[in-house]
Amino acid sequence: MKVITIKRKSIFKITLIMSFILMLGMFTTSFGMQYYYNVDFSTGLVTASTLNVRSGPGIQYKVIATVNKNEYIRVFAGVGDWYIVQVEGDYVGAVSKNYVKPIYPNSSNNSTNNNTGSTQTSSTMNSDEKEVFNLINKQRTNNGLAALKVDEEVQRVARIKAQDMVDNNYFSHTSPIYGSPFNMLNSFKISYKTAGENIAGNSSNSGAVNAWMNSSGHKANILNSSYNYTGIGVVSSSKYGKIFVQMFIGK
Repeated sequence: MKVITIKRKSIFKITLIMSFILMLGMFTTSFGMQYYYNVDFSTGLVTASTLNVRSGPGIQYKVIATVNKNEYIRVFAGVGDWYIVQVEGDYVGAVSKNYVKPIYPNSSNNSTNNNTGSTQTSSTMNSDEKEVFNLINKQRTNNGLAALKVDEEVQRVARIKAQDMVDNNYFSHTSPIYGSPFNMLNSFKISYKTAGENIAGNSSNSGAVNAWMNSSGHKANILNSSYNYTGIGVVSSSKYGKIFVQMFIGK
């Protein structure tokens, strides 16, 4: 059973965006007609044993960081045969596109987030997910908090994550396919101000929720007043009985 939570800081976001814009301006100036172009994905998987991150889109630029095979990187745009990326340590630079595999969200039922939700259980939830949803909201209302609403896109992503954990036989917040929960939410184009994730392996729905409530980190996510939407995935597991994934977002 693990827990993860984060709150984005506006100052960091503004600094990163400004750095990104300045970098793109430098690339455009340096390469004349080789302008940057948009890409249709935001997460890439490194395929080279070691990949250099350079200060510009070319081998003549200095190396500012390195990333290893099977690491995930955030991709902003392309410049010729290079991608403009952000990597661990918040370095922003350029990498050869030949060694980055685009990671696309699951194409089935792929629609943009319409920010709709309800305090009622979603029609797309199975019986296990509905029970967990109701148990979670009971904990919130018992503690004087507003009930969570179901966000249909977050619901879909939570179930995809739960199935991914079963299919790829791992128990972690970081998926070998989708990366971190925040990579995954971003890849599925879900906007949020704050986000978190609880995961569990348990044979019963009430057992999973009770285990979360007996863990300070998981309980903090469940009773976090900044979260107002959720999605819950419950998938059968031969190892644990069931795998549970609850994703929280605040809008």
